[in-house]
Amino acid sequence: MPIFMMFGKYSTEALKKVSSERTRKAVEIINKNGGKVISMYAVLGEHDLVFTLDFPNAEKAMLASATLNMLTGISFVTSPVVDVEQFDRLLSEIKDL
Repeated sequence: MPIFMMFGKYSTEALKKVSSERTRKAVEIINKNGGKVISMYAVLGEHDLVFTLDFPNAEKAMLASATLNMLTGISFVTSPVVDVEQFDRLLSEIKDL
């Protein structure tokens, strides 16, 4: 399945409602959309949350991201990723310019 990174940014209201129950609901939404949680971290810096997730396709990742935003008020940016070995293979296909 394709891997996606979700980067979350708390609003003031979303931060006030942090709870293990809301996290459980978020995982349920991910699972309901065919996803699987690889990792979920709270972080310092530009983002407040970073999730690594498996989804069957971009549409399911998009739906989960929008649903999580509606549930939590957290703004998510969702990006597909490829591992570095696959990236190296892809770039090796570029011919001389």
